[in-house]
Amino acid sequence: MLIFQIRKVIYPLNSSLIMSFEGKTVIVTGASSGIGLATARAFKKEKANVLMVARSKERLKEISEEIDAKYIAIDITAKASAEQIIGETILEWNKIDILINAAGIIETGNIMNTSINDFDRMMDVNLRSVFVLMQTAVPFLKESKGNIVNVSSVTGIRAFPGVLSYCVSKAAVDHLTRCSALELAPFGVRVNAVNPGVVITNLHRASGMNEEQYSNFLEHSKETHPLGRVGTPIEIAELILFLASEKALWITGETVSIDGGRFLTCLR
Repeated sequence: MLIFQIRKVIYPLNSSLIMSFEGKTVIVTGASSGIGLATARAFKKEKANVLMVARSKERLKEISEEIDAKYIAIDITAKASAEQIIGETILEWNKIDILINAAGIIETGNIMNTSINDFDRMMDVNLRSVFVLMQTAVPFLKESKGNIVNVSSVTGIRAFPGVLSYCVSKAAVDHLTRCSALELAPFGVRVNAVNPGVVITNLHRASGMNEEQYSNFLEHSKETHPLGRVGTPIEIAELILFLASEKALWITGETVSIDGGRFLTCLR
C-alpha cells in the first residue's frame, strides 16, 4: 500500500485500484532514461498506447522492442517538433488522452556567470518545449477530456544556489501548470505537476558530473533529504500515473512534492 500526501489530504493508493489506462493514448517526453523511461514502462504495463519521445533513436528503438511501444526520435526544441509529435500520435491512434512532459536538462551557473545562451537553452528545453507541446495537444485533450502531468522539481518550490536557470525554469513550469489548469478546467482537462527531489537518473551526469562527483552528490543528498535517501524513477512514475488516473479526477493545478521532505528544509 502506497500513501501520497497532497497538501493535507491523505490518499492511500493500491496500484490495482488506480490503473485504468487500457486503450488510453499517452505521450511521454524524455522517455529514453530516468523518470520518463520509468513512466513509459509503467503506462505500457497498464496496457496504454505509449508514444516515447527523446533524441536518441538507438536508445528508443531498444526500449520499444523491450516494451512494445511506439517512438519518435526528435529534438523537442526544434520549431516543428510539437506538430510532428502530435501529428504522429493522431495518425497512429486518432486521439490523445495523456501528455507527460518529463524531458529536461540541468546546468550549473549563478547570476554572475550564467551566459544568456546557457539561460536560453535551459528555458528552451525545460519550459518553452513544454508550453508548445501542451498548446499543440490541447485541442485533442479537450476532445478526450484528457490530462497533462509535467515533471518539475523541488527547485521550482525552493531556491538553490549554483543552478539558477534550472530553478527559474522549474518555477515557471509550476506556474505554467497552475495557469493552464485554471484555463482548461472548463473543458474538463486537468493539468498537474510532480516536484521530485534528487532522483537516481542520468540528469546530473549529463550536466558534466563524473562518477566520483555524482557518487559524492548522492551521498550528500542523504543528509539534505529528511527521509535520509534519494528517490527512484519508479516512485515518481507511480505518482505520475496516479495523477493521470481516474482516481484523481478532482485534482488539477497541483504541484505535488515527492522528495523525501526536501522542500521542507532550509539551505544546508
